[in-house]
Amino acid sequence: MTRKELINQIFTKKTFLCVGLDTDIKKIPEHLLKEEDPIFAFNKAIIDATAPYCVAYKPNLAFYESMGVKGWISFEKTIQYLNENYPQHFIIADAKRGDIGNTSAMYARTFFEEINLDALTVAPYMGEDSVTPFLQYEGKWVILLALTSNKGSHDFQLLPIDSGELTVDSCHADNSQSGSQLSTVNCQLSTPKERLFEKVLKKSQEWGNKDNMMYVVGATQGKMFADIRKVVPDHFLLVPGIGAQGGSLEEVCKYGMTKDCGLLVNSSRAIIYADKTERFAEVAGEEARKVAEQMKVLLH
Repeated sequence: MTRKELINQIFTKKTFLCVGLDTDIKKIPEHLLKEEDPIFAFNKAIIDATAPYCVAYKPNLAFYESMGVKGWISFEKTIQYLNENYPQHFIIADAKRGDIGNTSAMYARTFFEEINLDALTVAPYMGEDSVTPFLQYEGKWVILLALTSNKGSHDFQLLPIDSGELTVDSCHADNSQSGSQLSTVNCQLSTPKERLFEKVLKKSQEWGNKDNMMYVVGATQGKMFADIRKVVPDHFLLVPGIGAQGGSLEEVCKYGMTKDCGLLVNSSRAIIYADKTERFAEVAGEEARKVAEQMKVLLH
């Protein structure tokens, strides 16, 4: 899906909701366990109920891989169902891949050729050659981890580092040498600090652009979105953390929204596990509708 197509979907449907399909066999309604494929049965019902209120779905690979081959089959069936029945929805594999170049190329082949997804989350820690293989596919997106919503994000992502640029703090003329009519100008130089996530944002723009790269920024980061937008004013941001994690949708939009919206805000548990009875899909749809109504008001 191209950037233009994604923006068109957002403004046509008046929503920028992404529903996270973090489907845990131990949390789905018990009556589904009698199904041949309980995970797919749950996902199908959730998708049918929430599709009118969202523009994207984000299955988290860990929940499927935890079940081995059966889980991977459920994942593939879910993607196939979305591609066949809801082709206008943006599909993100939340897999957080990223390895040396030839390995990343295999991951890219898996998710963009074999399974035909629109986007994949990627960890940027190993640098350029671990990311660029994912950027070779027309109409596909890399979503780099930038500033995440978990507590441990402060361990590394906010660390101050040298920006690598010298700045002039102050200069003054030195006339101390007697008999000289020339002044020596002394300048105080320094290397300003930037936080690690800002370095990731700046450096990665050498690899991709606003048409094929997004960034993960957690909703719990609040006013930090203003700092993010100083570095990447036009890129889309994938924003997890509203709902169960307590992030504020209003604050995210205040500091992070652009003229093109520029946001895909994800909600997982608060929607898909809102009810555990046979009405689970209906209730999930209602929760998605509530979020979409808030988004309609906030959408510029």
